[in-house]
Amino acid sequence: MKKEFSNKWAGSKQPRKQRKYLANAPMHIRHKFMSANLSKDLRKKYGKRSFPIRKQDSVKIIRGEFKGKKGKIDSVNLKKLRVMIEGIFRSKKDGTKVGVYFNPSNLQIQELYLEDKKRKEAIEKKNNKVEIKKQTEVKK
Repeated sequence: MKKEFSNKWAGSKQPRKQRKYLANAPMHIRHKFMSANLSKDLRKKYGKRSFPIRKQDSVKIIRGEFKGKKGKIDSVNLKKLRVMIEGIFRSKKDGTKVGVYFNPSNLQIQELYLEDKKRKEAIEKKNNKVEIKKQTEVKK
């Protein structure tokens, strides 16, 4: 694997190359890494399995210590590829509370924040393609 980032990299079994790919990825590709799967009702509604996480999305934690808890996304850190959720803290030994970072793959989106026009277009674009496909199948 070369020093610079390459979109054409097919993949590798070697963990060091996988880590290097993630670490050297530019921001517009890191955004895609920040995707979480959608709940079953959202999957039916939008015809998508997963979607990039954004601040203000409502999520449910699927794995880990806080499994089953729900909350809104407080912050998204593209550099660390981690997400912080409102109201979920870990207590330190001195009693102070610290926010917990989660990997987006351990989350499930329960409700999408659709105030952003570009985001709304992105989710509806896929939905329109599915409707057009269904209409052409019916005509045949």
